[in-house]
Amino acid sequence: MPRTSRGRRNAVRIIGGAWRSRLIRFPEAGELRPSPDRVRETLFNWLGQDLSGKSCLDLFAGSGALGLESASRGAASVVLVERDAAAYAALCENVRLLEARNVRVERADALEFLAHSGRQFDVIFLDPPFRRGADSGLLQAVARSLSDRGLVYLESDRVFAAAGWQVVKQGRAGNVQFHLLKHQREVQ
Repeated sequence: MPRTSRGRRNAVRIIGGAWRSRLIRFPEAGELRPSPDRVRETLFNWLGQDLSGKSCLDLFAGSGALGLESASRGAASVVLVERDAAAYAALCENVRLLEARNVRVERADALEFLAHSGRQFDVIFLDPPFRRGADSGLLQAVARSLSDRGLVYLESDRVFAAAGWQVVKQGRAGNVQFHLLKHQREVQ
């Protein structure tokens, strides 16, 4: 069973912003593994503590910890995308409980969402099922949905390297490799 800090099952705590210390609950699911507190703390130190005016996409939302943390820190808009029915229902309930008016939850496959959204985001959180990683098709779709100065946060089981992407920052926590990426747009 997933455990979080302080022994709570199936819950993580928002670590900063307006909803600091509020719990987010999520269902038990085999591949659902929220980003640990120390990883989220590092990530939001990299991004800056205040995300005012930013549009964020939590593409494989799962628990919603990354997207809801962004909303708590002032993001103008956050979209949580999750295809699992139980996780989607929990996300909707957490958004309701937090009264998160700047957060929208979508039940969709990640690639299908990117293909049809037509939006660009300033920060995209990419935390696919652990052994899946970020294949080239996913990365191309993400690049099309990224604003000119946008950043991608990627968690995976291996160090990231791919043509067209610059690793701005990286870290490791146990088996998790985490990266802040910038897309290198081609000059025409």
